[in-house]
Amino acid sequence: MALTMQLFMLVLLPVASLLPPGTQAGEIIGGWEAKLHSRPYMAYLEIQRKGDTYICGGFLVAKNFVLTAAHCKGDKITVKLGAHNIREREESQQVILVGHQYLHLDYGKEPRNNDIMLLKLAKRAKLNRWVKTINLPHTKKKVKPGRKCSVAGWGRTVAWNNLTMATTLQEVDVEVLEDDECMYRHYNASTMMCAGDPEKGKDSAKGDSGGPLVCGKTAHGIVSWGPYRPPGVYTRLSTFIPWIQETMRRLQP
Repeated sequence: MALTMQLFMLVLLPVASLLPPGTQAGEIIGGWEAKLHSRPYMAYLEIQRKGDTYICGGFLVAKNFVLTAAHCKGDKITVKLGAHNIREREESQQVILVGHQYLHLDYGKEPRNNDIMLLKLAKRAKLNRWVKTINLPHTKKKVKPGRKCSVAGWGRTVAWNNLTMATTLQEVDVEVLEDDECMYRHYNASTMMCAGDPEKGKDSAKGDSGGPLVCGKTAHGIVSWGPYRPPGVYTRLSTFIPWIQETMRRLQP
């Protein structure tokens, strides 16, 4: 199916309603169901905003902190950890309210840039075989183009159907690309990274908005924005390590 190259922010995926015209949510296209609890760092975010309910992805980086995209902000956010099937009450699940949302101070000053947010949980998560944290990269450590990474999420599984949403965690492998593969308007190579598989078209290099781009055992990116086909654009985590560390240190009790 021919798809336009109009750029979009991976705005939130509505739970019970269609997206406004001209927007697109995160999705796993051409992927497969993840092995049960193989990604114990994954977080499912249910977001209340102006009376509507949306979803995003996120990932646990400390017992009381989840990283996600800044555009996943809301009036109220509930985090579900240890989930595989988000429509069932699995014994592995922990449901925790977000106490505070901390958007990067420079988010919104430039279109699509600095798309990162720390969520401080109202109570600490209990780490176990179903719920674990994921490593973050060293400051300014870049992933070399050509490396195979992966994304995961509970978003749509059919690009053109807003109602085809996954109930179980989906995943797909993508390749980190040269920055010039994502030289869309507003692309910033210092704060963003490019990944996808334009030839195979397996997904648009997007999990749910806010989910992690994982290379090996480390989260290197956050699902952010892109066109209606791969490659997609991710927040480059290595650029924001000082901000993440300082924010978490300041907010720890």
